[in-house]
Amino acid sequence: MTDLVFVVDDDEDHRLAAADLIEAAGYRVMAFAGAAAALAALAEADPAVVITDLRMPGMDGLGLVSALKDHGGDHPVIVITGHGDVPQAVRAIRIGAEDFLEKPYNADHLLLVIGRVVAARATRAELRRVKSRLAGEEIVGDSPAIADLRAKVSGLGPLDVNVVVTGETGTGKELVARSLHAGGPRGKHGFVALNCAALPESLFEIEMFGCVGGAFPGATVDKPGKLELASGGTLLLDEVDMMPPAVQAKMLRVLEENAVERLGENRLRPLDLRVIATSKVNLKSMTFAGGFRADLYYRLAGAEIETLPLRDVPGDIPLLFAAFASEAARRHGRALPEITIGLRARLMRRSWPGNARELRAVAERFVLGLGIGEAAETGVEAKVAETLPERVAAFEAREIHAALAQCRGHTDRAADLLGLPRRTLNDKIKRLGIKL
Repeated sequence: MTDLVFVVDDDEDHRLAAADLIEAAGYRVMAFAGAAAALAALAEADPAVVITDLRMPGMDGLGLVSALKDHGGDHPVIVITGHGDVPQAVRAIRIGAEDFLEKPYNADHLLLVIGRVVAARATRAELRRVKSRLAGEEIVGDSPAIADLRAKVSGLGPLDVNVVVTGETGTGKELVARSLHAGGPRGKHGFVALNCAALPESLFEIEMFGCVGGAFPGATVDKPGKLELASGGTLLLDEVDMMPPAVQAKMLRVLEENAVERLGENRLRPLDLRVIATSKVNLKSMTFAGGFRADLYYRLAGAEIETLPLRDVPGDIPLLFAAFASEAARRHGRALPEITIGLRARLMRRSWPGNARELRAVAERFVLGLGIGEAAETGVEAKVAETLPERVAAFEAREIHAALAQCRGHTDRAADLLGLPRRTLNDKIKRLGIKL
């Protein structure tokens, strides 16, 4: 649905003219002669932005900003001021207004500000959804493909069947495994993970099956393995395709008997667990090629799930990027930079061979003011500045970007902040190829 804009102004001519302009730009508009009427309309309407005159009889623009803040929700305000009201407009910004414009203002600039404010509100809404989903170990994304993946995970979660999850590196296989665990009756018990690629074969059996004291030199005490520790809950076999062949045979016996025998022991210990196995390669194809035991595969693959690379769900990339950037900003104690429409488009055009891991790393660079890098189709980052002039230019670009973000794109205010004449700043913006 098209975004809704409230226009609040006691000056009928200006109110109608602004409403016509905004409506012609593709927005829905509701116009009000006073703040009280606009506040009353919030019971049935959810404006993406509120544009209000500063000076009005009864409740003025400052009062409306405060009332909207007290009302709750996310209704950003753009204040329209006369020539002598700039100090009051600054006060409005301090109490919660998003921006202000001085009369007479340029119509194109008004639409630009509205677009920026609406996009920022959408980003905040995305972040709220992401935080809610992450808190519940849910899979983030609004695309039909991710919705299908979420539905499959939701359906399999309560079923006590083993699952094989395949997908490229960084596509969220462990998140799927944790979501399956959390969505079933075993969720209140342990989730134990074992990376099959990280252990040398000499230690694999000890970690998996455990041992008793005296089983071999150095084994002084009894040690339960991952299988026992996961009993009652879920065992994740990460990168199961790297499991040594000798261990595959023993693992098959464990799954057939629902019991484990520690190294150096001659009795079986009963097990009650669900196994979720992940693999970067197609495990079924690997069995046909003789690289993995077929009988073990069929024991593990009660059901199969395939995770998706980012290139298959480009529309979800900005949502994930916003989540990772928010997390990085919180961790580093920094303000979250604006995620512009242009930046979203650039993110969606990249191929992301490292998938979510690569996206997370780029989001961290973005929060630290290092840009996002420019990737070619091969996924290689753009050349890093090496010479002194290149370093100076990169530094200038970062500082100008930061100033423009702080001043919400106003070059006059950014020039004052940077201590530069406006013409000099505009020349640098053009020379450095900075996009507003």
